[in-house]
Amino acid sequence: MLAGFFVLTLQAQEIKRFSLQQAIAYALEHNPAVVNAKLAEDMADGRVSENIATGMPQLNAGIDIANNFELPTSFIPDFVSPAVYGVLFQENVIAPKPLPEAEVFPAQFGTAFSGSATISLSQMIFNGSFFVGLEGAKTYRELSGKELVKTQIDVAEMVSKSYYSVLVSQYRLQLVQTNYNRLDSLLNETSEMYQSGFAEKIDVSRSKVQYNNIKVELENAERLLAMTKANLNFHLGLPVTDYIELTDKLSMDMFADEPVEPFEYTNRIEYSILQTNQQLAFLDKKLNNVKYLPSLDLYATIGANLGTGVASNIFDITNEWYNFGLIGVRMKIPIFDGLQKHYINQQKKLKLEQIEQNFDQLERSMDLEVRDTKVQLDNAVAKLKVLDENMRISEEVYKVTKEKYQEGIGSNLEVINADADFKEAQSNYFIALYNALIAKVNYKKALGKLL
Repeated sequence: MLAGFFVLTLQAQEIKRFSLQQAIAYALEHNPAVVNAKLAEDMADGRVSENIATGMPQLNAGIDIANNFELPTSFIPDFVSPAVYGVLFQENVIAPKPLPEAEVFPAQFGTAFSGSATISLSQMIFNGSFFVGLEGAKTYRELSGKELVKTQIDVAEMVSKSYYSVLVSQYRLQLVQTNYNRLDSLLNETSEMYQSGFAEKIDVSRSKVQYNNIKVELENAERLLAMTKANLNFHLGLPVTDYIELTDKLSMDMFADEPVEPFEYTNRIEYSILQTNQQLAFLDKKLNNVKYLPSLDLYATIGANLGTGVASNIFDITNEWYNFGLIGVRMKIPIFDGLQKHYINQQKKLKLEQIEQNFDQLERSMDLEVRDTKVQLDNAVAKLKVLDENMRISEEVYKVTKEKYQEGIGSNLEVINADADFKEAQSNYFIALYNALIAKVNYKKALGKLL
């Protein structure tokens, strides 16, 4: 009944079938890490556009309405008192005296309410930082694209390893199921022989122990397969509960020798990313150098203002507004900054030297990685071939031993031991098979040929 429910559930949902290449292609569209990397690339495009926009004309408008509830006081020379004194002296209103010393005269200018409306335009004519910054933004966009490629390679690696893990788990489950059927038959045969007097009680016990062990191993293999499929679903960007089927099959042909191509550092995305970082560091230094150059801007402002003693007059369109306007060119010339840019330049040079050292270290590490992964792959494939042969031999030994036992010229203990050897050979083969597949993925990644 449960099996029928499981089948109906699978029929209700879409079953997705993938080859390895199809699985990688699907993950490159749906894996969250790749999606985020693509969003980062789009953000870098926006950064380029943002930088370009800073060199475009900048137009702003403003409206200012103020209540000058306390007018500021200005102090001007007292020209009123000397004038009045002169008139009075000439008309003999006062006796002749020395002219008083001139003082300041406090005065307040302005209206209780004022308003202004302006439109301002500015246009950069020359600014070295803008052009270098634009080039830097484009290089940053290039870096984001390479970071996306690196993320895609990492996802392809995880999907490949997860895919192979599912294939190995499926193969293991098939063999364990076969072992289970074989030991189930052996237990039944031994029990019948015991009932007929041709076997001892200890033979049945030995068979029962092996049967119990393989039953547990079968349950573990089923759970392991479910776990590896859930892990593959995760890397594909699918819900872990979705049912998937893999169309690729395991075979020794998967390890056939491929044409050896000369390894190029530029095949590795890490090397390309470091090249772009070097270009960014060079532009960073160049940006500091262009700050020695003057900058030139054009600006213009037009507007109108109004002053009144009544607040409502500000909003009366019949009132006369007084226009004003200006246009000009502004140049900023750096003269001396306390050698700040000089010391910054020294740091930028050291940064470039660090990157040169990083190139040397990366090249040596890639050479070592290619060599090591090739050795690991060769060793893994050689071991796999030996263990594949051992598994076939141990299977043949088990068949011969069981036939002798059935014919009455062999013992149950020999059959149990042969079965244990066969299962150990299988277990060793599974481990070797998985290690060889992983070594293959690692070697292709080291060559920069995973995608």
